[in-house]
Amino acid sequence: MESMNVHDDFDVGARLRMLRIRCGLSQRELARRAGVTNGMVSLIEQNRVSPSVASLRKILQGVPIPLAEFFALDSPPQEQVFYRSAQLIELTKGKISFRQVGDVRGRTLQMLHEKYEPGADTGRAMLQHEAEEGGVVVRGELELTVGNQKQILKAGDAYLFDSRQPHRFRNVGTEVCEVVSGCTPPFL
Repeated sequence: MESMNVHDDFDVGARLRMLRIRCGLSQRELARRAGVTNGMVSLIEQNRVSPSVASLRKILQGVPIPLAEFFALDSPPQEQVFYRSAQLIELTKGKISFRQVGDVRGRTLQMLHEKYEPGADTGRAMLQHEAEEGGVVVRGELELTVGNQKQILKAGDAYLFDSRQPHRFRNVGTEVCEVVSGCTPPFL
């Protein structure tokens, strides 16, 4: 399971606990709705495990709330047009890094600067969500599986698909892979 390490001062466990309580759910009920074990929810809330992006997204479907909104809760939306590299919102870091352009609350488009370390994978479980997404590989190689189609994309290659189809991203190369992507509506 690819674990994610969010910004050092972000407490995933406390945020999940706060959201669960705000929605009036017990750990057991959230786990049932999300199709995960009660123990998994408990361990995440105690910060004893760091969930993968796919695992956290699955748990948040029990609320439901997009991953991007989970990280943006309680922070005021900003009307900003231009963003310096340091202003991108680090949603995850580790073997896979997702840096988001701005606050997506109230928006219909999410833009990401993604980095995949060699061997990084979004997980064995295929991702699926209500959206469309596309991207351009800027550097490295990325294996993209969409439904029963699989292809290795290199710098300059692109993709565009209906995200309701099961999909998975994996860096099969020997160098960091960078992708600039968009998703509508936002899903992370």
